[in-house]
This record gives sequence, structure tokens and C-alpha cells, in this order.
Amino acid sequence: MSELYQALPRRTRPTNFRGPRGLVDQEIAATSLANAVARGRVAQAYLFAGPRGTGKTTAGRVLAMALNCPNRTPDGEPCATCDTCRRIHTGVGTMDVIEIDAASNRGVDDAKQLRESAMYAPTREGAYKVYIIDEAHMLTREAWN
Repeated sequence: MSELYQALPRRTRPTNFRGPRGLVDQEIAATSLANAVARGRVAQAYLFAGPRGTGKTTAGRVLAMALNCPNRTPDGEPCATCDTCRRIHTGVGTMDVIEIDAASNRGVDDAKQLRESAMYAPTREGAYKVYIIDEAHMLTREAWN
């Protein structure tokens, strides 16, 4: 997609935890996530909560970039320039990072399909399989169970 036709929030979306293109006003979360990646002590799940527009999905994407970046820095920052980082950042898609809109995929069948796809390993050595479930509060009770 051309930069000319891309929405402003997508053009200015953060690409790392800290720095000029880092998460804004999320220093504590950014530091915690970067330290977890740097030390190799990443939890199996993270829950990002807050009002609309605070960067929950963006923080998930930056975390996915940091986990899967082959050129990440020793302090846990993604390079944001490799092919993997660019694909995750733009949302074009990779096989290791799956973003799901739970507002549209909120039923039991969607949850079963997600569970079945989660059993597959990442596509390359050292990569992480990351699922970003956006709008998770919209899932039905049955899908939660």
C-alpha cells in the first residue's frame, strides 16, 4: 500500500518499545515487555486492557515483532527493518503472528478453529507463535468456555 493512501495512525504506529518510534506514554509496560524479551522470560499470555486508542493492539504487534525479529537488539528491541518486522507492523501477515478480530469471530466454532490452529509449531527455529485477539470482550460466553 502506498504511503500516500495510508491513514495517519497507520503511518505513525510505533515500531519498537522505546525511542523515537516507540510506544508513547506506556513506559512501564514497554520496559517490562522489552526486559521480558531480552531475558527470554516471556509469559505465555499477556492481557492489554484500557480505553480505546491507548495502543493495546499496537503493543501486541511490537511484542510480536520483538519475539520474532532475527535482528533484535540485546535489550529486547526489534530492528523494525527486516522483512519479518515489516510484515508484522503492516499487518500483511505471517504464519507465526495471527491477528483475530473477536468482534466478528466471536462464536464457538471460531474458538474451536483457533484452538486447532494453535497446536502447530512456529515456521522457523527460534520464532514464537503469537495470537493477537482484538476485542476479546466481544466473545460469546460459550466461546470463552
